Amino acid sequence: MVSVSLRPPDKAFDPSLFELPVTFDNFVTVIHDNPLLKFFWNSLVITVGTVLVVLVAASAFAYATSVLRLKRTMLLYTILLTTLMVPVASIVLPLAIMLKTFGWINSYQGLVLPYAALGIPYAIVIIKAFMDDSPRDLFEAAMIDGCTTLQMFLHVALPLVKPALIFVAIWQFIVTWNEFFLALVVMTDSEHKTVTLVPMQYSGMYMANPGALFAILVIIALPLILLYMFVQRYFIAGLLSGAVKG
Repeated sequence: MVSVSLRPPDKAFDPSLFELPVTFDNFVTVIHDNPLLKFFWNSLVITVGTVLVVLVAASAFAYATSVLRLKRTMLLYTILLTTLMVPVASIVLPLAIMLKTFGWINSYQGLVLPYAALGIPYAIVIIKAFMDDSPRDLFEAAMIDGCTTLQMFLHVALPLVKPALIFVAIWQFIVTWNEFFLALVVMTDSEHKTVTLVPMQYSGMYMANPGALFAILVIIALPLILLYMFVQRYFIAGLLSGAVKG
């Protein structure tokens, strides 16, 4: 991808890993043709908003199910698990009709809430598993000390599942940032487009501008690469935490 983005158009499909001399004309074209800062801002607002909604909703539900053990929460948990089997493509049309009814087409909430709804079930599975393995003695001691339900959630439950929260946040950030299909349907004007919609204008039946296409793909991937470089330690810790008991 990086190699093709640095090639002139006449050498885009040469069967070699790298071509000399390299050119940055493809990146100049992409930056000149598109308001990338606006598109990046839209993607960032939608992604961060989705991550926050997922973390709050999933951790609260996992707490109610695993620690408080409220009535019928396990039934709701089972129902939520079934949504993991529903492909996104099957709900795009009814979802678009619903968003149009609400007047949420070309709006941030038109993507944030559907993304959050799709991400919450998976996040609940991860966070609940961590809460199930948390020592019950800590919660009982907090209740004896007079902690309210909210205080126990904020000061006991959340610190115990911090690795899971970090893992869910990173995973949801990557999934939301890269999502294309739903964004294509909901964001129809240029003011609200996300950055993942930009490559469409450089690809077609005959690959109109492969160098520019790969250049914008590099630009889209760069924030995720930088993010993972900074948080990979926490991401791996979230994956491995709780894997070994004793």
